[in-house]
Amino acid sequence: MSPTPPLTAASDLDAQLASAGYAVLDAATVRRAADIHTATQTGWAAHWHQLPSDLHLKDGGRYRRRRHGCFVVDGAQVQAMPHRAHWQPVEYNALHGGIERWFEPLPPALLTDPAWARLLAAFGQVASGLRGTQPWFVEAHPFRIDCTDGIGRPTPEGAHRDGVDLVVVLLIGRQGIKGGETRVFDARGPQGQRFTLTEPWSALLLDDERVIHESTPIQPLDPAAPAWRDTLVLTYRRGGFQGPSPSSAP
Repeated sequence: MSPTPPLTAASDLDAQLASAGYAVLDAATVRRAADIHTATQTGWAAHWHQLPSDLHLKDGGRYRRRRHGCFVVDGAQVQAMPHRAHWQPVEYNALHGGIERWFEPLPPALLTDPAWARLLAAFGQVASGLRGTQPWFVEAHPFRIDCTDGIGRPTPEGAHRDGVDLVVVLLIGRQGIKGGETRVFDARGPQGQRFTLTEPWSALLLDDERVIHESTPIQPLDPAAPAWRDTLVLTYRRGGFQGPSPSSAP
């Protein structure tokens, strides 16, 4: 059985990230940090039922659905950026790196919800505590991993870093699955932790320079019943969005 997540109190968050490179917040702490109510959480979950298929999976799978949006977070100010491709270098994503991946944008109903900006700004404060106060270039990825193929892979690229400063994995919910264990490893050595996020709106925070991470595949508890794992992944990067260098652009 997978261990329960090692929770961090809000007052200890900066110290935990500085010492271990990762932290786990329970849902109540996330709600307080972003001033989000449970009714908002319930309403947001409906957006995950409308995610389009990820057409870029190189393993031929049909198990991932997602959208994508980009923002600049500067203190309490959150500005949506024009829609753009998601791009990662092959050094960070050997499976899907080096290509521009265009995904459908986030739904307007989510973008115009004041709680959305508060959530992004709240984690922007964490990023500033980690690296210093500055504007943050944020990419938002709502994911659904389902069991359409009998098995779903949250991280088909394996254990990896994202090439950013702070990664936030917010669990929206789990339905009828087993697996989906989170594994966090020190990027400089063999030390690691494993646990399974099960509480909706609990969050894993990662110092992307310090640790690598992955989630194990999921399988249905009942092959005849719907089964999925919904997350919202937010990445915070200083200096700009990731993109191909001029020398590597087509």
